[in-house]
Amino acid sequence: MPVVIVGAGPTGLTAAALLGRYGVECLVLERWDSVYPRPRAVHLDDEVHRILGRLGLAGEFAAISRPCHGLRLLDPDLRVLAEFRRSPGAGRHGYPEANMFDQPDLEHLLRTHLETIGAVTLRGDTEVTGIRQDGTGVRVETTDRGTGERETIHAGYVLGCDGANSRTRTAIGATMADLNFDQRWLVVDIATTADLGQWQGVHQVCDPARAATYMRIGETRHRWEFRLLAGEAGEDFRDPDRLHPLIAPWIRHIPADDLEIVRVAEYTFRARVADRWRDRRVFLLGDAAHLTPPFIGQGMGAGLRDAVNLAWKLAGVLDGTLPESALGTYEAERKPHARAMIRRAVLVGRAMTDGGRLGDLIRRAVAPRLTGRVLGSETPALSRSALVVRPRLRRTLAGRLCPNALLDDGRRFDDVADGRFAVVTADVPSDAERAAVEERGAVLVTTRSSGELHRWLRTGTAVVRPDGTVLSTSGRLGRALPRLTPDSR
Repeated sequence: MPVVIVGAGPTGLTAAALLGRYGVECLVLERWDSVYPRPRAVHLDDEVHRILGRLGLAGEFAAISRPCHGLRLLDPDLRVLAEFRRSPGAGRHGYPEANMFDQPDLEHLLRTHLETIGAVTLRGDTEVTGIRQDGTGVRVETTDRGTGERETIHAGYVLGCDGANSRTRTAIGATMADLNFDQRWLVVDIATTADLGQWQGVHQVCDPARAATYMRIGETRHRWEFRLLAGEAGEDFRDPDRLHPLIAPWIRHIPADDLEIVRVAEYTFRARVADRWRDRRVFLLGDAAHLTPPFIGQGMGAGLRDAVNLAWKLAGVLDGTLPESALGTYEAERKPHARAMIRRAVLVGRAMTDGGRLGDLIRRAVAPRLTGRVLGSETPALSRSALVVRPRLRRTLAGRLCPNALLDDGRRFDDVADGRFAVVTADVPSDAERAAVEERGAVLVTTRSSGELHRWLRTGTAVVRPDGTVLSTSGRLGRALPRLTPDSR
């Protein structure tokens, strides 16, 4: 088996779907027989929505999600300290900038999609009990949880998408580095057809006495999160009489009988990154590699970013169009990005919870400035690697996402690139240059086909990777072509 994926959460399912689009045969192993039904992740941004769009699932995801209007930071009296709006329409990547959903719905959608991909097999009720590497590949030892039958599967590569308690991480001897954030929170999911009359964005209450978050997830679903105090436990609030005072500021005079408690659970929000994400043919993705506090809604999305970063590289290595060394860029690019997003989340988390009343005064002064780098919708550029050619002493688009721009023919950039390298140029290409791009299996896009691309690129040429990231830029089209792929530079 060329690729075995351990774990059928959103990260593993997305990795399988992306690899399957390249014709890579892979087997997904999941210890549960079906989708875990409890709600967990609830937000993804337009960059991650774009990944689902590449799978052809944009319309289906839109049907199970809800555009979010942004984020408000509130003081303990629920007065607005700062507001950061998100466009509910199509942003620079073609999708709403913030999207609310229910994770089980997304997993059902991804599983259904995998059934249409002949190269991918999903096997549930299967426990991975061991992962060992040798000179021929990786031996994955499994046990059928229903029958107890044991099997050893020989894999070319293994992707560990098996969550925070990853067996794959243990197998490669990786450990989690603590980024010094550890808080216990109560997570409450409630369903109701009643109108709460609240702003349709995320409410984050900056209160050192009891920080809180509220957001509407869907037509009838709402979520609250409350920091637990010393001596409190999640089970203390399963009693509606104990829970009601916490949610009362948002539910107004709605009768308790109109509220269905879907879940009340305790979670510990942590900030951690694995010290290494790879050992030869075994890779870590998602929560197996990093844990992000939920304050900026980037935890699950980080796993999907891992999947889209690695899948095209692994497919290229397997079909011989990329050298094996290209796989070394996965951790080099994704680890600093994940760490940067975790630090953003920690910053917002501490802004919500630290400092007492003096902290309230500081928050009033500082909160309006938390725009752009901290709470902007665009995430950082990827670090330099063999697949991100960034000059050290000048600004460049390399490492950033090319916008999924609308083109003159009504298609968007991703529709045209379709998982291939693309050359975006402001130059007028010659016939020879067009032929050179086609010979490399890439697609040529001129900025004349999109005003948005022209504003983004301005002049010169950008080589865009299959995951939408800019590999390199050049002043002229002819100079860009030799650096289209690592083995052709």
